Amino acid sequence: MGQPRGASGARTPARVIAIASLTPLEELDADPFLVDSRTQHAMCARWADEHGYVVARELLVGGLRFDHRALWDGVRPGVDLFVVPSLRVLRRALSSVEEFTAECARRGVRVVTVGRAEPSYDAQMKARVHRRLSMPTAGYDGR
Repeated sequence: MGQPRGASGARTPARVIAIASLTPLEELDADPFLVDSRTQHAMCARWADEHGYVVARELLVGGLRFDHRALWDGVRPGVDLFVVPSLRVLRRALSSVEEFTAECARRGVRVVTVGRAEPSYDAQMKARVHRRLSMPTAGYDGR
């Protein structure tokens, strides 16, 4: 997979930083995919696995600034990459997609959109997302 080589000549494993949107539960009926961060992260993890990468971090953010420390902590230029399910998710997760992609280009960090179709949510799927997000302190994890 053409991964960069370190100083010793060994391949440096690229790490994926998966970005999901932090969207209020109140928007579940109108836009369940944006609320369902677990499915967003799963899409990124599937893409990473298919391309020989490892997910190092999962970010769950909403309207975050492009230069926020949480985005860039430990990111290795030319090695690591950001993966997001879609441009729509990225628009919700960050305050400015344009500034973020420009900063990525400046730092030598790739941004990849998975680009797969979003799942269609029926009432049962929405109910599972609702239970998982509304009862996290009760130990319910949605399984």
